[in-house]
Amino acid sequence: MRILLDTLKKFGIWSKIRKGDFAKGTEIMIIGKVVGSIIATRKNERLVGQKLLVVRPLENMKEKGEFVAIDNVGAGIGEKVLVATGSAARVGCELENAPVDAAIVGIVDEQ
Repeated sequence: MRILLDTLKKFGIWSKIRKGDFAKGTEIMIIGKVVGSIIATRKNERLVGQKLLVVRPLENMKEKGEFVAIDNVGAGIGEKVLVATGSAARVGCELENAPVDAAIVGIVDEQ
């Protein structure tokens, strides 16, 4: 996780993530807190076996409102997480043909 944060800072992306400084509709990464889980006994076949968690963006994020994300790293309720959105979410969790728009790709150790 430290390497990921260092890379984001190196390219100036970290400050944009923290400020929510992206154009609307742009695929971005969101920092949020896991606030719940979803149990779905019937779902798209490409989502079978995938853990679904409810994420609330941190207050300083431009993104507002809770959303559901695929858990790709074993996050738990109460943890701060890094979430990829859009096509990056599908690629990041190797589900290119699945109906995924958000994927937890990291657990934030420090901010």
